[in-house]
Amino acid sequence: MSSTLNFFLFQIFPYISIFVFLLGCLLRFDRDPYSWRSKSSQFLRRKQLIAGSIMFHVGILFILAGHAVGLLTPIAIFDALGISHGAKQILAMAAGGIAGIFCLLGLLLLLHRRLFDPRIRVNSSLADIMVLFLLLFQLLLGLFSITVSMQHLDGHEMVKFMEWAQHIITFRGGAHIFIADVAFVFKAHITLGLFLLVVFPFTRLVHALSVPVGYVFRPYQIVRRRAK
Repeated sequence: MSSTLNFFLFQIFPYISIFVFLLGCLLRFDRDPYSWRSKSSQFLRRKQLIAGSIMFHVGILFILAGHAVGLLTPIAIFDALGISHGAKQILAMAAGGIAGIFCLLGLLLLLHRRLFDPRIRVNSSLADIMVLFLLLFQLLLGLFSITVSMQHLDGHEMVKFMEWAQHIITFRGGAHIFIADVAFVFKAHITLGLFLLVVFPFTRLVHALSVPVGYVFRPYQIVRRRAK
C-alpha cells in the first residue's frame, strides 16, 4: 500500500466516516423519522429470526464492547494493572473469537432467512441485503485476523492499533504511521469498518441507536378491569 493511500485511509478517512455518520443520522432523524426503524418481518419465519437475532446481537455487542475497551483504554492503565501486552492480546483473541463465531452463526441464519424465503426476499431492499453481506465480510475479516495475530503473541501489533485509535479520537496527526506496516487483513478490516460508518445512516442499521433506555425507567402502568 502506497504511503499516500495509507495516509488517506487511516488519517483522513476516519474523520470523513465519523462526519458522514453523525450528519447523516442527524438529518435522517430530522427529515425522515418514520424511516428510522429496522423494518421487522417477525411474523415471517419467527423462530429463525429470534434465534439468529439473539445470537447476532449478543455477539456483536460483545465485539463492539471489546473493541472499544481494547483500543481506547490508555496503555498506561493496562501497565498499571500489570496486564502485559501479550496477555491482553491473547484475551482479545479468545473473547473476540468466541463472540465472533457466535455473531457469525446468527448472521448466517438471518442472511439465509432473508435470501431464501420468497416472502421476505420480495420485501427486502437492495440495501437490506447489502448491509448483511458487508457485516458478513467484516466478521470473516475479523475472524481471519485472529489467525494472523497468532503469529505474534507478544502484543506488539495490538499496541499499534491502540496508538492509531487513540491518536484518531484525540485529533492527533501521525496516526497512520502506527499501522503502515501491519498485515493487509487488518487494514481491510479497519477500512471496511469505517465504510460501515458511512453507510450506517442510510440503512436499517440506524435502529441500533434507538436503545429503549427510557422503557426501563418509565412509571408503572395501572391496568384496571373494565367495570361491568
